[in-house]
Amino acid sequence: MDKKDNFRKQVRSFYSVLLTSFIMVMLIGILGVTYMINPSAFSFKENGPSSEMVSKNAEDEDWDKIENGIHLRTGLKDADGLMAVVNNCTNCHSAKLVMQNRMNEERWVETIRWMQETQNLWDLGENEKVIVDYLVTNYPPKSKGRREALTNIEWYPLEDK
Repeated sequence: MDKKDNFRKQVRSFYSVLLTSFIMVMLIGILGVTYMINPSAFSFKENGPSSEMVSKNAEDEDWDKIENGIHLRTGLKDADGLMAVVNNCTNCHSAKLVMQNRMNEERWVETIRWMQETQNLWDLGENEKVIVDYLVTNYPPKSKGRREALTNIEWYPLEDK
């Protein structure tokens, strides 16, 4: 009888382990299915105010607005030929590049030729004269560089040790 009781104890303990394992697998399965259906169910963040998307109609904005003599979108000065420069130059690069490269008429024409030969710039036709005149008038070369050349320098010989 002792062997039968011992066997029954082992079967019961095996049965309880098996039942506990089955319940755990079922719970994990239910949690997994719940997470797949609604992942936010396990988010412990409080429901704060949700952000709302606001669309702005691009047609309402004036893209060619000029204030205080400056074209706001590009930063270029307002003068004859501004829109020709905006339409032909800012397609490929920033207007800041145009503003920083201050050149005379000959250099601008040379630069345009270089862009046409190497950068696939289209033929500007009659606009070329208008563009060059605008650039020479509004962004002429500056006569001084960053600093003046050094003068009255007192050099001293270096001694070998």
